[in-house]
Amino acid sequence: MAVPDPRAPLFGLDAEKLRFLETHQVRAVTIPGRGWRDLGDAVMLYSALETEPFFNRLAAVRWPSRPDVFDARLAEACDLFAALERRPYVWAVPGLSEPEDLIARLAANGFVDQGGGYDMVLVRPPDGATSTRPPGGAVLEHWNRSTDDEIPARADTLAAVIGDSFEVPRARHSNLVREIGLTLGRPDFHAYMLTVDGEPVATGQRYTFDGASYLSSIGTRPGWRGRGFGAHITRLLAADSLADGVDLIYLGVYSENAAAIRLYERLGFSILGGRSADMLQKSK
Repeated sequence: MAVPDPRAPLFGLDAEKLRFLETHQVRAVTIPGRGWRDLGDAVMLYSALETEPFFNRLAAVRWPSRPDVFDARLAEACDLFAALERRPYVWAVPGLSEPEDLIARLAANGFVDQGGGYDMVLVRPPDGATSTRPPGGAVLEHWNRSTDDEIPARADTLAAVIGDSFEVPRARHSNLVREIGLTLGRPDFHAYMLTVDGEPVATGQRYTFDGASYLSSIGTRPGWRGRGFGAHITRLLAADSLADGVDLIYLGVYSENAAAIRLYERLGFSILGGRSADMLQKSK
């Protein structure tokens, strides 16, 4: 399959494709109790069960630039969040979001950047993608369409590895298990687990549907880092996506994670747009 052109501005992705990409990521993380809605000029992710801003946000924002019209649209959005009893939260991406100065306008209206990162798109097949043997004697498991009997143990294992890899507070473990459990049975969800002597040590996931793959939660537990596990899983995620006929493969990475950015660049990914800003309205 063809991949986006690394020589073209925004890799040759037109406005429709860019909006599709932002919407695809929102759709990927929907589960029962957490849904998405296309508002026309933005996409909203809303969770009836979770109050964390990450699961209650606007993305793919394409608002008018004229100040009075913009202000009216922002007020409408804030009213919607208020009706849902959630704090207004906007995911803004320079080069993709509109207007171009969206982040500055939100800041002027009491929003604060909570930190952000980059979207990275695969622009060339990863080197060594045909090698399926994990490094260091590790064993690879690929979970897709998990059965009801398999889901509890797999969800707990994935939550444990993700929790250690990304320093998720232990208090969130049960919620993470629930979220993963609601995802494991989906046909579009693939989880990869590496074990060493039976110990789960590294993982990665992909959501593949509508011709795109969103790669997520690629992480290695601290005691097993530096052995090439993350690179191996990322190669497999990309290679398996390409084998499934996907030509738009992307992931997100925190801007401060320079090591991960360098790794993904070596594997064929490039940064799309500017650093995103997670803009959360100050508490009143």
